[in-house]
This record gives sequence, structure tokens and C-alpha cells, in this order.
Amino acid sequence: MRIVQKFGGTSVASIERIRKTADIIQSELNQGKQVAVVVSAMSGETNRLTAMARELSATPAVRELDALVATGEQVSAALLAMELQSRGIAAYSYSGGQAGFVTDGDHVRARIKSVESAHLLVHMQAGEVPVVTGFQGVDEHGNVTTLGRGGSDTSAVALAIAVEADVCDIYTDVDGIYTTDPRMVPKASKIDRISYEEMLEFASLGAKVLQTRSVELAMRFEMPLHLRSSFDLVQGTMVVGEDETMERAAISGVAFNRDEAKITIMEIPDQPGIAANVFGPVAEAGINVDVIVQNVSEQGFTDITFTVPRSDYLPTMEIMRVLCKQMQARDVKGDDTVAKVSVIGVGMRSHAGVAKAMFDVLAVEGVNIQMITTSEIKITVVLEEKYIELAVRALHTAFGLDRQEA
Repeated sequence: MRIVQKFGGTSVASIERIRKTADIIQSELNQGKQVAVVVSAMSGETNRLTAMARELSATPAVRELDALVATGEQVSAALLAMELQSRGIAAYSYSGGQAGFVTDGDHVRARIKSVESAHLLVHMQAGEVPVVTGFQGVDEHGNVTTLGRGGSDTSAVALAIAVEADVCDIYTDVDGIYTTDPRMVPKASKIDRISYEEMLEFASLGAKVLQTRSVELAMRFEMPLHLRSSFDLVQGTMVVGEDETMERAAISGVAFNRDEAKITIMEIPDQPGIAANVFGPVAEAGINVDVIVQNVSEQGFTDITFTVPRSDYLPTMEIMRVLCKQMQARDVKGDDTVAKVSVIGVGMRSHAGVAKAMFDVLAVEGVNIQMITTSEIKITVVLEEKYIELAVRALHTAFGLDRQEA
């Protein structure tokens, strides 16, 4: 069996944790598996390096910023390789470029173009362990590039695909995906198997366990992912393609995101191209828009309401105020005290009435729904943030997700 193991920042945060990580790798080797490893920087290291750069320049050159922050993963890889070598295990640290990761030249948010991994596969087949830096590669000119926050997950999945691994193990500080945040709902239970599509929905709604790009890549190449903890070596959550053996409960989980703000531009003269005029400048500013509702035109006017990340609320409001004057709209109003709650499940495809059940539960609890959006496997509502815990707990119970006490 051939595996790629990815260890996040908490798993290599100290010499003690690096030794624990080496224990996990050694255990897999002892079972006869071929192993490659991808590591993140030690916890907090990327932030520390970035802060140093900002002390020197408010806008450091992105080429140099990439060269700087990439050193964090190199430290982790070299230390872990040293620890493995001290145990008599042949291990070799590789930077992203040395490992064959070729990217485009878009610094700080590069995309992987190819992974030239034949030399790594030779190591694995010989029982040796290549320890690869995540989050980075080189462009066609040899410049160091980084993949953006969470990019080590993407590196690991790309390497697993390149070496034709049987599974990509993602080790972190949690032991899997839960039906909702256990800190909010103590009766939340761990999900044994989840589809790529469901995992993408969880990730898009703020679940930090897996980076969205890595899930998209795994789904495209059907690479199984195993999310598990490096602190508690129990079975985690498998992320796999949807198949006939998967249990199809209507709802797999309830997700939420507090990082939301709502903006409405009111009474815009109704004419073709309104949406493009409103959202074009927002897109040009690099702001992601999520839920959008356009009201039916009345007397030649229409309203458009949409949500953005709360961190983008103020700049988006400034853009809308300018547009309001340009488009002769009546006014712009905003609210940065809203949140999103979603129910997610591939079982929605074969279970009717999920939306009605969701709305009934919220109505009974006295929760007012401000906006609604749906996909094939997700229903999302926007509501006042103060109701988020009430809504999540009520929905979790109503859809039968509460863990049964032994």
C-alpha cells in the first residue's frame, strides 16, 4: 500500500511533536507501506515571518515574500527528516521545487501545473521517506512560489495523485468531521464517511479542517482522503466519492458561518445589465459575493440584496455608495450582524421535504429567515447572528443528528 501523509502546523509545532509525528510515520513503515510525507510550517511560523516582512515594508514584493515564508516549511521538513534518520530510517527533505512541484507564476496564490515526482517514487519503493515541504513550488523560471493559506493540503493531494497513492492521510489537531461544531452542540457526532461534494460544502461554510482547493483536486482525480488527528490515533473521517454503499440520510450535518454581512441597494432603475453593474466593481475589488436575492421589479425599480464576508463589509459599502449615485438608486443599507446556517446532505436528492422541515423548525423557534439559497445538496438561510446557536441546535436535533448516549 502506498500512502501520502500530510502533517499540519500543530503536528510539527515543537521537537516533541515532531518526534510524535515520526512515531506515526514509523508505524506505517512497519506495516510495509510505502510512505511520502508533506509538512506545513510550525504553528505560527508563517505569521511570524509575514510580520517581519511587514515591519520592513507595508507592501513587500510578492516574489520576496514567497521566498521568505517558504522557509517555514523547509525548517519542518529538515527537522522531521533528521528525526527519522536518527531512528535508522532513510529520509530526505525536499523543498517544493526539489520535489518537482511546478506552478504558475502567480506569487502568494500560485496554482500547481504539474508534479514531476518520479524520483520521489523511487525513494518510496525502496522503503525510504521523502519529506516534502507543503504550500510551495517553483515557476518555470525557478522562482519560489506559494499556494496561499492552507496550500499544504493541496500539495499533499497533488503529490498523492502524482505517485498514485491509495490514500492521502491529512493529520491535524481534530479527529475528523463532525455533524456540527461540538463546541456548540455537545451531542455532535463524528462522520465516518462523507462525499467530496458534502466536504466542499462544509469547507465553503467555514470548516477549517480541509482547504477547499484540496477537496476539489481530490474529487477530480478520485483520491480518497482520510482526515485524522496526530494527537489521538483513532479512525477519522474518510472523504470519498459518493457510492451506493454510503448511507443516505437526508442530512449529514449542520454548518454555519458567523463571518457574514448583508448589503441591499434599493430601488435601482430596472434595466438590462443591472447585476453586472452592481457586481462588476465588487469582483474587481477581489471581494467574494455569496447569497444574492433580486426582488421582483415594481414600477420600474428593483432591489438587490447580497452577502459578503464581514471583513469586506466596509469596502463593499463604499463601492455600493458610489454605485448608488451612478445608478440613481434610492439608497444603500447594510447589516454586519447576520450569519449563515446550512443543512447539508447528498440524501437531499432522494428525500423530499427537507426545506419545509428546516423552515418549520426555525419558525417554531421564532427565528426569522432573511434570505434563502439552495443547491442540490445544501439549503442555506441568512439570519440574525444572535439566533445562530438556537438555530443550529434545533436543526441538529430535528434532523436526527444528535449522538445517542450509550
